[in-house]
Amino acid sequence: QVQLVESGGGLVQAGGSLRLSCAASGRTFSTYTMGWFRQAPGKEREFVAVISWRTGSTYYADSVKGRFTISRDNAKNTVYLEMNSLKPEDTAVYYCAATRIGFTVIQNEYDYWGQGTQVTVSS
Repeated sequence: QVQLVESGGGLVQAGGSLRLSCAASGRTFSTYTMGWFRQAPGKEREFVAVISWRTGSTYYADSVKGRFTISRDNAKNTVYLEMNSLKPEDTAVYYCAATRIGFTVIQNEYDYWGQGTQVTVSS
């Protein structure tokens, strides 16, 4: 069982930066692939970024590539999402999620989800 708690969201102006954190409980955190997803008002939840537990490989949605960076600290049971050059269209609730399936961007393959943290980017 893994419990996830996101933090770090807030209100920021366009062009600004935020760093989201996702703290995980459980001694086996290091064996889970971790992903970030987001859901904007009136839209479906979408994939943002993923980091492999085994290799540290990362993959990003095209919409955030070059602006967002996902990282993890297994010693602290925490995964991060560094967000730079934020745009109003990045406004959403951001969720972290964990899976043991592997390196995947498919939401249904994630077993555990956090409660989400709101990110609002003003123009």
